[in-house]
Amino acid sequence: MCGGFIVAYGSSKIDAKSSKKRQFTSHLLYSLGRVSSYVIIGMISGLLGSAVSFSATSTGYFYFIVGLFMVLMGLSLMGKIKFLTSIESTLGTSSLVRKIFSTLMHSKNISSFYGLGALNGFLPCGLVYFFAISAAASGSVFWGGVTMLIFGLSTVPSLLGFGYIIGFLNSGNLREIMIKIASLVIILYGLHISYLGYISVIEASS
Repeated sequence: MCGGFIVAYGSSKIDAKSSKKRQFTSHLLYSLGRVSSYVIIGMISGLLGSAVSFSATSTGYFYFIVGLFMVLMGLSLMGKIKFLTSIESTLGTSSLVRKIFSTLMHSKNISSFYGLGALNGFLPCGLVYFFAISAAASGSVFWGGVTMLIFGLSTVPSLLGFGYIIGFLNSGNLREIMIKIASLVIILYGLHISYLGYISVIEASS
């Protein structure tokens, strides 16, 4: 999801002839927007978690479901199923979301990159769900926010690098190869998370 947003704004909002400083600032603002949304999600998850008792069994079930979600997401990126397409279609029915996205994409103001990142942060993403569950398990608004802050900051370096090489990824077979590799990694990680959830449920039940 994040990569798709970068491809979108990198192709239409960033002029290859603009200064390196402006390009870096644009990508950085986008990442900071995402991190801001993640922190909000973490704080809300922590608040909800403080009101719910997370047993080892329930946490295991959550991880198992999130893992399956990630497998479906990876298969969708490969074009095997229309899982992500269905979600995006559901989001697309919201005229408000479409209007905000269109406004930010056409804006020439550099602050619009922050807005795009913030919008992206609230869209469906398996990894975000996984860490949001971890934030909820903390049972604290503060630590929930910290959990998502650490997650968000850890994604910044890779996405900044992705933004700089987007010109190469937009061309020919390389982009297809990268998408397939990313899809496979997501599927394998999803299977791993589901397995950990399964083991947690079994151990809690024994």
